[in-house]
Amino acid sequence: MELAHSLLLNEEAYNQLGEFQKAEFIFEWLQFLEKLLPVTSRADIRENQKILVEQLTSLLNNSPGPPTRRLVAKNLAVLYSTGDTFSVYQTIDKCNELIRSKDDSPSYLPTKLAAVVCLGYLYKKLGRILGNSFTDTVGNVLKAMKNAESQGRYEIMLSLQNILNGLGAAAIPCHRDIYKAARSCLTDRSMAVRCAAAKCLLELQNEAVFMWSTDLDSVVTLCFKSFEGSNYDVRLAVSKLLGTVLARALTSKQTTASTRHNFRRISLEDVMELLGTGFLRGSCGFLRASGDMLKGTSSVSRDVRVGVTQAYVVFVSTLGARWLERNFSAFLSHILDLVSQSHPKAVQSQTDAIGCRRCVSFILRATVGGLLGEKAQIVAAKEICQAIWKLKKVVDAAMSDSNLETRTSATDVTASQHVLVCALQELGSLIHGLGTTAAPLLQDSSAGVLEAVISVILHPSISVRLTAAWCLRCIAVALPSYVSLLLDRCLERLSALKSSPESVTGYSFAVAALLGAVKHSPLGIPHGKGKVIMAVAEDLLCSAAQNSRISLQRTQAGWLLIAALMTLGPAVVQHHLPRMLLLWKCIFPLSPKDLETEKTRGDSFTWQVTLEGRAGALCAIKSFVSHCAGLLTDEVVRRLLPPLPSAVDLLTQLSSICKSYGNSLKTSSTVYRHKLYELLAVLPPKTYEGSFCAVLKELVADLTVPDSQIDTSTFLLPPLCHENDLLLLGPLLQDTDHRFIEEQLLLGNSIAGGSLEYDPYAIYEKVAKGDSVPKPLPPVLSVISAATHLFGVIFSHVAESHRLQVLEQLLNSIKQTKGSRQQIVQLNVVSAFSSSLKHLANCRGNLGPEEVRKSALTLVMGALESNNPLLRCAAAECLARLAQVVSDSAFTAGLAQVSFDKLKSARDVVSRTGHSLALGCLYRYLGGIGSTQHLNACVGILYTLSQDNTSPDVQAWALHSLSLIVDLAGPLYHVHVEPTLSLVLMLLLTVPPAYAEVHQSLGRCLNALITTLGPELQGSSATVSALRTSCLLGCAVMQDHPDCLVQAQAISCLQQLHMFAPRHVNLSSLVSCLCVNLCSSYLLLRRAVVACLRQLVQREAAEVSEYAVALVKESREDFTPDVNIREIGLEGALLGLLDKELDQRLCQDIKETLTHMLTSMAVEKLSFWLKLCKDVLAASADFNTVASIDTTQEEETAKGDDASVLTSDSDERFHPFSNPRWSTRVFAAECVCKIISQCENAGSAHFDVTLAQEGKQRDSRDDFLVLHLADLIRMAFMAATDHSDQLRLSGLQTLLIIVRKFASVPEPEFPGHVILEQYQANVGAALRPAFAPETPPDVTAKACQVCSAWIASGVVSDINDLRRVHQLLVSSLVKVQAGKEAQSQQYNESTSTMEILAVLKAWAEVYIVAVEKQKKQSDAHNHCLKIANSAEENYRDLTSSTSGLLDLVQADLGTLSKLWLAALQDFALLTLPSEYASQLPAEGGTFYTAETIENARPHYYNSWALILYATALWLTSTGFIVVDPDEGVINLSRPVTPTTMCQDSSTRPLVKSPEDVNTDRFHLILGVSVEFLCSPRSDAAMENIIACLRALQALFDVPWPRSKIGGDQELGVELLNVLHRLILTRESPDIQLAALEVVRLILFAAQEHVKEKRRSAEVDDGAAEKETLPEFGEGKDTGGLVPGKSLVFATLELCVCILVRQLPQLNPKLTCSPAVQSGKHLLLSEDGSRLVAAALVILSDVPAICSPEGSVSVLPTILYLIIGVLRETAVKLQDGQLPLTVAASLQALKGLLSSPMARAEKSRTAWTDLLRSALVTVLDCWDQADGLLQELDEVSLLTAITVFVMSTSPEVTTIECLQKRCIEKFKITLDSKDPLVQHKCYQLLHSIFQHPNKTVSYPYIRSLAPSIVGKLQETEKAKPENAAELQVIQEGIKVVTALTAAAEEEHRAPLVACLLPILISFLLDENALVSATNSAKNLHEFALQNLMQIGPQYSSVFKKLIASSPTMKARLESAVKGNQESIKVKTAKHAKNPGKTSSIQLKTNFL
Repeated sequence: MELAHSLLLNEEAYNQLGEFQKAEFIFEWLQFLEKLLPVTSRADIRENQKILVEQLTSLLNNSPGPPTRRLVAKNLAVLYSTGDTFSVYQTIDKCNELIRSKDDSPSYLPTKLAAVVCLGYLYKKLGRILGNSFTDTVGNVLKAMKNAESQGRYEIMLSLQNILNGLGAAAIPCHRDIYKAARSCLTDRSMAVRCAAAKCLLELQNEAVFMWSTDLDSVVTLCFKSFEGSNYDVRLAVSKLLGTVLARALTSKQTTASTRHNFRRISLEDVMELLGTGFLRGSCGFLRASGDMLKGTSSVSRDVRVGVTQAYVVFVSTLGARWLERNFSAFLSHILDLVSQSHPKAVQSQTDAIGCRRCVSFILRATVGGLLGEKAQIVAAKEICQAIWKLKKVVDAAMSDSNLETRTSATDVTASQHVLVCALQELGSLIHGLGTTAAPLLQDSSAGVLEAVISVILHPSISVRLTAAWCLRCIAVALPSYVSLLLDRCLERLSALKSSPESVTGYSFAVAALLGAVKHSPLGIPHGKGKVIMAVAEDLLCSAAQNSRISLQRTQAGWLLIAALMTLGPAVVQHHLPRMLLLWKCIFPLSPKDLETEKTRGDSFTWQVTLEGRAGALCAIKSFVSHCAGLLTDEVVRRLLPPLPSAVDLLTQLSSICKSYGNSLKTSSTVYRHKLYELLAVLPPKTYEGSFCAVLKELVADLTVPDSQIDTSTFLLPPLCHENDLLLLGPLLQDTDHRFIEEQLLLGNSIAGGSLEYDPYAIYEKVAKGDSVPKPLPPVLSVISAATHLFGVIFSHVAESHRLQVLEQLLNSIKQTKGSRQQIVQLNVVSAFSSSLKHLANCRGNLGPEEVRKSALTLVMGALESNNPLLRCAAAECLARLAQVVSDSAFTAGLAQVSFDKLKSARDVVSRTGHSLALGCLYRYLGGIGSTQHLNACVGILYTLSQDNTSPDVQAWALHSLSLIVDLAGPLYHVHVEPTLSLVLMLLLTVPPAYAEVHQSLGRCLNALITTLGPELQGSSATVSALRTSCLLGCAVMQDHPDCLVQAQAISCLQQLHMFAPRHVNLSSLVSCLCVNLCSSYLLLRRAVVACLRQLVQREAAEVSEYAVALVKESREDFTPDVNIREIGLEGALLGLLDKELDQRLCQDIKETLTHMLTSMAVEKLSFWLKLCKDVLAASADFNTVASIDTTQEEETAKGDDASVLTSDSDERFHPFSNPRWSTRVFAAECVCKIISQCENAGSAHFDVTLAQEGKQRDSRDDFLVLHLADLIRMAFMAATDHSDQLRLSGLQTLLIIVRKFASVPEPEFPGHVILEQYQANVGAALRPAFAPETPPDVTAKACQVCSAWIASGVVSDINDLRRVHQLLVSSLVKVQAGKEAQSQQYNESTSTMEILAVLKAWAEVYIVAVEKQKKQSDAHNHCLKIANSAEENYRDLTSSTSGLLDLVQADLGTLSKLWLAALQDFALLTLPSEYASQLPAEGGTFYTAETIENARPHYYNSWALILYATALWLTSTGFIVVDPDEGVINLSRPVTPTTMCQDSSTRPLVKSPEDVNTDRFHLILGVSVEFLCSPRSDAAMENIIACLRALQALFDVPWPRSKIGGDQELGVELLNVLHRLILTRESPDIQLAALEVVRLILFAAQEHVKEKRRSAEVDDGAAEKETLPEFGEGKDTGGLVPGKSLVFATLELCVCILVRQLPQLNPKLTCSPAVQSGKHLLLSEDGSRLVAAALVILSDVPAICSPEGSVSVLPTILYLIIGVLRETAVKLQDGQLPLTVAASLQALKGLLSSPMARAEKSRTAWTDLLRSALVTVLDCWDQADGLLQELDEVSLLTAITVFVMSTSPEVTTIECLQKRCIEKFKITLDSKDPLVQHKCYQLLHSIFQHPNKTVSYPYIRSLAPSIVGKLQETEKAKPENAAELQVIQEGIKVVTALTAAAEEEHRAPLVACLLPILISFLLDENALVSATNSAKNLHEFALQNLMQIGPQYSSVFKKLIASSPTMKARLESAVKGNQESIKVKTAKHAKNPGKTSSIQLKTNFL
């Protein structure tokens, strides 16, 4: 194929190819040429033009296929337009000649068509350059059309469209001729020709004025005719033509001069009348109204009506939103008039009426819902309300009128019903779409929306009452605050007007609808409403019998209310269950005998009431079972069952009852059947096993002798077919934008689709996906639907023998019926059987013996050859299920054989399509095809069928089947890939475009092949690249196909290719294709485009975005997308599409695409993304004028508003998003949050002004988030103050994130301030409206969170500024104090729980921060005092703000603490296990009610932790001292406390002592913490665990709680075990550190307790002998520790866990394993070191809580661990610092060695032994490490030895052998080369030498002093080089000086004699001093100082020495003199330069 890539066709290569490869080669070359020509230089083209033209024209004779001919034509046109045009006339003549040719053979046809196409493209591209030649051409083409077949007509129409396009106004001479030709084609029998003609006429109307002036009527009539018998594509194309022409007629400004003078201006009324005529009378036109119309026989064909409906929408969309706003009232009245009684024909039957109503609703939804922005929609809603009021007046007049004209007024009433239904539905949908933005509309009393809707609830027509109820439901879903209000109103009217039948049904519908809305409202309704509704329902049922006039309505209403009540779920229903079960039990006769007697009594009316009542009861129970599955305990099921047998009995008797009482019972009995079937289908089959036979009998009768003669296939079968197979049946079954109206064309003429009045019980159910209103089918049909479903359930549960009988009975019934009826029976039976196979497959059941299989097979095979394509699809699926259920390979092979045989012999389309699909489906549920033999056979047969060009249907089905087989065969298919690809390509290149269904199947084949090849497509071998090229070629052919669904296939194929071989897909052309189709009118194409984009942007977002913009900049003339990519990029285009799109799936995909783009590009294109979000959010700002907050905002929006009034349509592009919906704005706000988090991951410069500004200066293209802070705040503000509650929540969330992320960003221009400070007014203004009284609780709760974050962030330091936000929290606290009674009765009680807890949590957060800050401050304060008090003033400023914050909280702390404790008590109750449920207080807790306990739980879980921490802090701050003068003692038993739960109030002491209150509180906090920490759920937030641990820390920070836990050992152990488990399960270092801190405090408490006991014992037994003192502490006299009861043991366990986790080498079991023996030291992380250090601190404290014996038993462990840590972590660091762990272990060692236990009598000897061993261990570390000495840190070990020497009693270290080893170590170290080590060594010796006990210090002095002095003497020669060496010498001198001081008198003189010469040798004379190094100078000064001290001290020795050595004397004198000189110089300098000193002074002070 590479050879095809050249400018000229490579004929040599071409001629070597086979026939089919030639076609491929040509296509590849033409494709390449198309890309090459535009970029080739003109000269090159001219040079090769002649040959190229020849090559291209010669292709015309080669009978090219459709795609090839289009490319030839395009290339010729481009060639002439860029090269020379002189030979173009020859080409045109040649084409004309080919067209004139008389050859009519099929083989010549492609050449003729190619010539036609060629002409079209030449004229399109060259246009007027071609001069007048077009008249001949057009004439010739039109002449050819007269005897062309459909393909010819199709191509000619498209060519004429191109010619018109190219010539523009120049073609006027031919317009009439073309118009005539197109007219005839518009009603052609081929649908593709009709579409082409519509396109041609659409092009023509651009210039042909007559089409929308003089000939307008005939154009319109023509379009109506064209709709007749049309398909979806035709309706789309023709409605576009019709809508555009009419819009053009209306807007044209033609002067009369240019048209004929008698032409009238067309007004909107005229246009509407024209369209209305089509809608009402169809295509029979204006003239033939005589005969048929008068007789009333003709009915408008539905396709015309649907077509006209679409034309209405096109008409309005073309004129645009502005036009619609201006003319809305006229438009509305016309549209509603279509279903009014002024046109009785349209609504003469219910079916027609429903169809028309659907159409009207569709027009309103598509225009009002689709085009208008939110403000305009509110205006439209008001208009609709006016319409409702007008109709209401008519009805009222008619109802009150009792004169002679009553008959006409009755028709008036029915007349208005359909108009009202449409108006109410649109009003409901509008408000539903507006959501909470509709609040101003409902508050506007002049519109009176609610009054209008409620007033028509009493309309005489049931459908109006139902729709009004539905409209209320929409209002309730949109505005949750209205639910309770509306419910109250309706219930009140229902009780008041109980005697009017209309009001009983109307208001009960309304209540039921509102109850259905509750589950969509997050805030719910008050729990008490359930009781009221249940009472009303019971009352209605009980009073039904009192008045026969309304008994039917009351019965129905009563059960409807109960059924609707069930949707509220188990929490509400469980309270009403007993009463409901009682009603259920009473409504059916108790025994069969009672039923018999019942049958003999009564008349048809009482039976109707009975049946309605029982149907209602069945419905209520079904509703109960499906909504309250949680309540279906065995007990309840047992109580549900008794009435069932009698319900089934009644079912079997229905037919006889109907016979006895006449046909009036027909509907009621059908409804009863339907409801019973539905109930049985949801109950477990086991429950009614006894009734199986009876029910099956009825089901079989229903299926085989149906009441209706309606073909029900279109609603029964699609759910039973596989979704892939439905694609075969054309666009009708697929999702389209017009699904809502197109559905009626599916259902056959006798039924228009579902409608609410068929089943009022649907009003509370959830709406099916994609519907705006429930659409239950008529009872006759829904019975069949329910019967097939139930048959499936029962059939799969009956015995196998019984199955055979049933199947045979069904087969017989099919045989016995005849004609159309037979097909209906067959349909029902197959549906039922298919559903039973599905059930069997799901429960892995078995079908039964051979006979059953045979019957089943007969049934399915019969259906496979049915005339109904849907039934064939269902049968194929059924066959697949059958194979799955039988799962026997022989059986499956048999099935395949049957189809093979059939396909070989059969010639008819039906059996060929059915059986070919059967082959494709057969292995669908068997895990794929495993046999190559079967595969080869299938492929062979399907190849043949797919080339059968006599029947496109057979081709389409066979290819579809082939695609299924490719999928099922998987890797087995590889051998067939090449031939299949060739076949697919050949068909793509040859099948005429009109057969779109074949092309769609080809697309599915190609897709399956690409999937099969998978990642192999990346390969580079010749075969793979050939396959890849073929795939790409196939995609290219499909991309050029005129049918949108084929294009969608192409896109999904390219998407697959891009997934497997991304390098080989040309991204730029793919992206351009996607952009062009982004706004296609085909939903499936848009879905494919967005799905593809979603995949592309996951890998290459930036490229995709760039290509899209580049594409627009090139702006090819055929690309004019509806979206403005140039200015807002692809991202903006997608956002715009998201705003207009109604399809949920598509919207979800768009959001995901945008999210992927945002995550990969937001940081690079920061400004762009922020501007996008801002534009979307700012579009809502003009709405805010209604609820404007602060003045600046108001002025801005006012300006914006004026501007928007003045701008005209042309200005729209400056504001890329006009009126986006609230959901789009919510998405934009979420995007802002995502952008912030992306920037957070990208780097710190985004949150640092200085860095950001530097970065910006370095590269101005860089962008940083912090520079856009003002925009972020503004966006959050706009969102937070919107009308839409969802948007407010998003805005507050954004604000919260901004506050959290930017709180600490400093403002560089004002040091000491943060950047957010300047926005405090905005933040306050954004928060204020959320605390208004009418705000929903969820918004207030969110705002509380923001408030506390803002106050806690510390952004605002001035208390007065903080007060604004603080005031908001105070106001909500006041609301909380009001308690349960004051709650609004608007929402569920749990919402007030949510709000209260949010307030308490917010306060808790503020309080915690205030306390923590104060603590930091006091620490800092103490620190400052230590250093100096110079900075006094600064400090004062600092403290003021935080103590101020604490003061703010302090005022309310009394109240808060009570509320916090109450909330914790509630939480404690709610966390009790379920077995204690009986102990919970009956009326609920402080903040929750007993009924809403489940809903309240999550809110408590959300906020308890911070409240717990705050309470603990408060209790510690009061130190548990309770002072409350008002109450005497705080009595916390409101309502209950965990400790007093089981006591009766009489036994409870009235006032508790403070001690008891404290104990209760202590246990409450401890209990809640332990309960949570015992088993935190895996998803428990880190914050909660940390807060909980912090609370425990705070608790144990004060003495009283410590005394409690110290004194209760079990409690302590329990806590330690809980903490141990927490440490094991949570890796986070923060959690582990916090836990260790709690452990330390518990241990401290135990220590205090032991000390206290010892002290008191000593005081008591002061006189007695010390010996007899009892032992306190663990281990008593034995030293034994009991695991599980011992605090010490628990502590050790926990510490070992931490230490071994961080240092596995400590585990003795591990140290033997080779893994650890490498001896390499691990450097711990910082967190790890902190943990180890914390554990060591705890370890060293352990002995203090042991008795002496106990201490002996734990000591070895503790020593082992401490020394182990020392050994493992003593590693040298660069700067000579000690690692944290080493410092901690030395500290711990010191603490341990100085423990009093080491001196205590009972334990002294044992301790001494153990400590010696420990010292040996330390010394051994040293020896082991000799090999690795480079790593080990000698200093640490020396320090350890020193600690031993200094801290233990002398007997430990004075044993000779030990002492020797220690001294040895010091010796070695003294000789170290490292000055740092020497320095440290001197320091340690210094301390040992000063040991008070001579026995300890003397041996060291004896051994080491000489070598120290020796070392110092050496330094005379080697002067120190650097500071480190200098320090060593200085330290040495200090040691010797100390020794001198410590020595006895007689030894002093020699020591001084040694020291003085050394010191004097360090002195320098004046000259040397100038040139000396720094360290020498320092040494000189140090020596001089020491000499000045020592001289006077030991004067005699000093004098002697000086006298004996004159050199020394001289040296000393010169040094002293030099020193005095230098002092003088310095003072002089200072005098000269007084300023310097001060500055230096300050700096040094700061140290």
